[in-house]
Amino acid sequence: MRAPVPVQKDGPRVNDEIRAREVQLIDQDGQNHGTVEFRVAYAMAQEAGLDLVEIAPNSVPPVCKILDHGKYKFQAQKKAAEARKKQKVVEIKEIKLRPMIDDHDYDVKMRSMKRFFEEGDKVKVTLRFRGREMAHQDIGQKLLNRVKDDLIEDAKVEQEPKFEGRQIVMVLAPR
Repeated sequence: MRAPVPVQKDGPRVNDEIRAREVQLIDQDGQNHGTVEFRVAYAMAQEAGLDLVEIAPNSVPPVCKILDHGKYKFQAQKKAAEARKKQKVVEIKEIKLRPMIDDHDYDVKMRSMKRFFEEGDKVKVTLRFRGREMAHQDIGQKLLNRVKDDLIEDAKVEQEPKFEGRQIVMVLAPR
C-alpha cells in the first residue's frame, strides 16, 4: 500500500509550505535582499506580521516576497475577473446566398454582414447551387468576388472561396 498522492494546492506556496533552503527575498517595501536562507526570510516575515509568499517557484533560487497573503489572493482574483470581463468570444455568423440573388436581397444581406462586422463577429458566406445551377459556377464566383469588393474596407478574407460539394464557402473577418 502506497501513501496517497498529496493534493496539489492552487496558488503560490506560503510560509512553511516553501521547500527551498535558500530564497531570493523581496521585502514588503519591494527592496531586494538577494539570496537569503529560508529560515532567515521566514523569521523576517514573522517579525513584520506578514506572510512569506513564493512568487516565482521555478527560478533558482525561488523568488519569495514578504506580503499579506489574503490581500495578494484578493488582488489576483480581482485581476482574473477583470481579464474575464474584457474577453470577447468571436462568433461565426453565416449568410446564405444563391447564384441568381436579386439586387434588393443582396443589399439586405450586405447590411446584415456589415452589422456583424461592427459587432466584431466573423461571417461565413455560403453560396449554394441547386440543380442545373452547377453548370454555371462562374456566376457564383462573380457573386463572391462582388461580395469581397463591396466589403473591402469592412472585412478581410480569412478563407478564400472553396467548393464543398454543391456549395462554395468563404470566411470573412472584421478589419
